Amino acid sequence: MKKIEPIILIPARMASTRLPDKPMADIHGEPMITHVWRRAIESGLGRVVVAAGESEIVDAILAAGGEAILTPSDLPSGTDRIHFALNAVDPDRKHNVVVNVQGDLPTLDTHLIHQAVDVLGDADMSTLAVEISDAQELDNPNVVKAVISLDKPRDGSPIDQTASQISKANGGRALYFSRARVPYGDCPVYHHIGLYVYTREALDTFVALPPSLLEVTEKLEQLRALEAGLSIRIAIAETIPLGVDTQEDLDRARVSLARD
Repeated sequence: MKKIEPIILIPARMASTRLPDKPMADIHGEPMITHVWRRAIESGLGRVVVAAGESEIVDAILAAGGEAILTPSDLPSGTDRIHFALNAVDPDRKHNVVVNVQGDLPTLDTHLIHQAVDVLGDADMSTLAVEISDAQELDNPNVVKAVISLDKPRDGSPIDQTASQISKANGGRALYFSRARVPYGDCPVYHHIGLYVYTREALDTFVALPPSLLEVTEKLEQLRALEAGLSIRIAIAETIPLGVDTQEDLDRARVSLARD
């Protein structure tokens, strides 16, 4: 693959049913979206732009010294939002790798961003997953599972699926994503983390595709890519970032960031 020129795009909009005005939720005197923007900046990976659905979000990022662009409020998804923003801020197509960091991850470990980019290789897309250790997550439809064809360990030894003796640095190839418990049997089950990396060409292709049957059935946008033949690599992470969807999540984020 040619030299990468990454850009981090953070989609954010106010229309959250469970936590109204979520991007502007206060965390120690700053809006949550500002914390997410700062985590992305701290990664040192490259340019960071917030793709905002409302002017309040743009104003918050500009006040913090960041870069933000107002996108149409009626875009159907965060992926469409970052694609719009990308073409607006980079019409000359300097950036060939696009990192989609969700706007509700104020405690995000910057290592995860690098891990997702590093695993991309020659694939069209990449993302992250964590082995599930909490049995309650296995049959929870809100926990998305990733089915992964794991790379062989670097020393050439066979993969021991039952004991998780795997090459965490290499990760593997995504075969499927589901809200159900998959795969069946005595083997690791992986919790998908919704942080995505795209080649620019793959992002262009993805947003031009109509929703696929499996995407609509599972309510998982990434299945559109797999059904269209796009390849997705997955890095195996050690921790799950805290996504803020409810007031309880916000309270946890405030406690976590108070310790930093």
